[in-house]
Amino acid sequence: MAFISMQGISLSYGGVPLFDGVNLTIEQGEKVGLVGRNGSGKSTLLRLINRSVKPDSGAVSVQKGVHTAYLSQKVPREIPGTVFDVVAGGSREYDDLITQHQSLSAGLLNEETPPPHEELDRIRHTLEMEGVWYKREQVSKVISQLGVDAGRDFDSLSAGLKRQVLLKRALIGQPDILLLDEPTNHMDIDSIKELEDTMVRFTGALIFVTHDRMFLQRIATRIVEIDRGRLFDQCCDYETFLVRRSADREAEETQNALFDKKLLQEEHWIRGGIKARRTRNEGRVRELERMREVRRSRRERPGMVKMEANEAERSGTLVVKAENIGFNYGDTQIASKFSTTILKGDRIGILGPNGSGKTTLLRILIGMLSPVTGTIRLGANLQISYFDQLLEQLDENKTAIENVGDGKDTVIVNGKTRHIIGYLQDFLFSPDQARSLVSVLSGGERNRLMLARLFTRPSNLLVLDEPTNDLDIETLDLLEDLLMSYTGTILLVSHDRTLVNNIVTSTLVFEGDSVVNEYVGGYDDWLRQRPQEARPSKAPVAKQDAPPVQSPRARPRFGFRQQKELDALPQTIESLEREQHELLQAMGDPGLYKRDKAEIVAINDRLEAVPKLLAEAYARWEELEQLRLDGENSRQSK
Repeated sequence: MAFISMQGISLSYGGVPLFDGVNLTIEQGEKVGLVGRNGSGKSTLLRLINRSVKPDSGAVSVQKGVHTAYLSQKVPREIPGTVFDVVAGGSREYDDLITQHQSLSAGLLNEETPPPHEELDRIRHTLEMEGVWYKREQVSKVISQLGVDAGRDFDSLSAGLKRQVLLKRALIGQPDILLLDEPTNHMDIDSIKELEDTMVRFTGALIFVTHDRMFLQRIATRIVEIDRGRLFDQCCDYETFLVRRSADREAEETQNALFDKKLLQEEHWIRGGIKARRTRNEGRVRELERMREVRRSRRERPGMVKMEANEAERSGTLVVKAENIGFNYGDTQIASKFSTTILKGDRIGILGPNGSGKTTLLRILIGMLSPVTGTIRLGANLQISYFDQLLEQLDENKTAIENVGDGKDTVIVNGKTRHIIGYLQDFLFSPDQARSLVSVLSGGERNRLMLARLFTRPSNLLVLDEPTNDLDIETLDLLEDLLMSYTGTILLVSHDRTLVNNIVTSTLVFEGDSVVNEYVGGYDDWLRQRPQEARPSKAPVAKQDAPPVQSPRARPRFGFRQQKELDALPQTIESLEREQHELLQAMGDPGLYKRDKAEIVAINDRLEAVPKLLAEAYARWEELEQLRLDGENSRQSK
């Protein structure tokens, strides 16, 4: 019998149904990634399995004796107790054992003649054998891995730490089914990697929702997409799923186009006048009625977000120059003797653990904070658009329209005047939502609103502090496309490793003891270049009864992501060649040498760097073309 069986599930909340007679079975050991647009029903499906939501019709069956643990997307408010209390609450045996221990101890103390020491030792040994002390030790060990005081009040923790504590609570109960809703939210990269390793070793059934594409690619052995009340179910990894989904959508569009063409022909026939009415076939009329009903009931795919950055005039070549900067909060040193030069067109990623100072460094680099030591110099003609992690620029007591339009009915994007309602519809806000207060919007809707506001402001320096939280994967892909085509300079703080890999040209990494090092390339490039002492030690050898850790594929494949990269490379190469020409002209201009020496050095450094970037781009283009050809040949040979 399957661990989980869902038969004929239908559910709606007064409008279009979230689920329309869907079936789903999940076996032990499967790792199922749930994907779909915001609002498609991913979280609701997890709650159906957890029995916290009941379907309108159909049945959800979980195998008898199977234990389920559920981690919701939102951290519950005001969970009482210490960190130890919260984690221990996930153990099925711990509370019972503690109760037995307390009852037995109380009974012994109330006796008129207490038992001798030998008897107390025997009883204590019995309790140890039953597992009380072992369970307590197990809980303490789990908490120590988080680096959190077990006696600390749970409500005093940050959102990221709360999620990690609740995850440990879920795992310590050794569940057979683990349900995770956006488990990587508010986690730093090291925590996400640790979670990945834990999930790879997990032997039960795992069903999870995530917008982290690298996490999804590594963990999922099966992808289930919720799309217009139906399930698109594929037993494969995420990249293979994208290829299959693309083919499925193309086939659907072709089929719909053929159907609509036939329906139009039949409509013309039925309206063909007296001759058609005299000779018409009643069966053909009934078929037309059926086709009309099919067309009326068809659910179109939800619209796509349309993003367009409002770019300002180009900045000067030098954007930011930091020299030996240091910053601290009280006794906590954030950065020490850090220097960097950021030039026009650079895309800088900032990586580091939670609390290391990524947002602080970002604000120092754009002049929002002054360093304690050292100097920051900002370039000429900078126009900055800033996406702050906490969305503090949004006023919860104002509507979406008021937040984006600042009291105006229109916005101007790249010289085009747009009505505010139409502009917000590009970001999937209906007219009613556009008139709603920000306080009633979901996390994903707030992030989309913040992006809508951001892109109405002309900019040549785009500053993004964790812009991906609560966005669905399709919106993430579109944001990524926009950033890849943005011609200005980008500063990006993100735990989304895929986004960092695909966007940035160099990374600033917090590597302990207030040290910030700079590396060429994205996240994977940093992993290859970082010093040996910064790398984690080898994991201990797994016990024989533990499942083997999945290893990455040895041979790269050509998938959806590689196709997008290949499509973008000609534009990248053209941009680099144009920049090289402009730099050569600048170096040949006698007026250049009357400028500040630092700017001359910066232009010269960039002129030396561009040919290397061009060579790398051409090499990557050839590599991807070869992968594409190999993939086509492989498919043709099958």
